[in-house]
Amino acid sequence: MSLTLVMIIAVAICILVIFVSALTTSKAYTTVKHTVDPLDNNPHLKHMEDAEEGSEKKTTK
Repeated sequence: MSLTLVMIIAVAICILVIFVSALTTSKAYTTVKHTVDPLDNNPHLKHMEDAEEGSEKKTTK
């Protein structure tokens, strides 16, 4: 009897934890606006292109 009660409580806690984690994850995805940086006028893209050109020059020498 005691073991059955402990197992029921353990399963209920597991279900509760899964439910709460799914709820908070879905809230995180719906409230945060995920965007992609445009390629035009992106300063990081220019830096990456310069780095690629530098590595190509090193390999062709």
